Amino acid sequence: MTTLGLLDKDAIPAESQPLLDQMQKSIGMVPNFHTMLSVSPQALKGYMTLHQLVTESAFTAEEMTVAWQTINHEHDCHYCFPAHVAVAVGMGVDKSICDAIKNETALPTAKLEALRTFILQVVRNRGNVDSAGVETFKQAGFTDRSIAEVLLVLAQKTMSNYLNHIANTPLDDAFAPFA
Repeated sequence: MTTLGLLDKDAIPAESQPLLDQMQKSIGMVPNFHTMLSVSPQALKGYMTLHQLVTESAFTAEEMTVAWQTINHEHDCHYCFPAHVAVAVGMGVDKSICDAIKNETALPTAKLEALRTFILQVVRNRGNVDSAGVETFKQAGFTDRSIAEVLLVLAQKTMSNYLNHIANTPLDDAFAPFA
């Protein structure tokens, strides 16, 4: 059951419209999630800013995909997981990485596996990761910056995953093939 309605064009707050227009111009569509979030121009701008910052992080496209999809899978987000498969494919990331996360099977490299393991520790323990977990993450080639950027991704994905749970956001046709 959808608890937040998709807004029709006339009901979108005026402050949100330029942000949605920017999204349309950037990717050729306005995903349902963004329309749902547009009820608050501040929330929409916050999410879009977080997304931009994540894409500017030190993570590679594969590492961003592992971070996004590990959180999406752990939060069981019906909308974000297929949407981010589409994003990953668009970034040139092999779909098998998303499949491994979904199926909880091994990722192609030890470094990507260490990233997934660390993120799961952060999410499952609400940030309470012991020194051994941090040290293992760093030994895999990550840094203090990586830790901070995991938290950046977590902020972004918590916002979208939770809204999609509350709103039961319908999956866009463009993402359906990736469901």
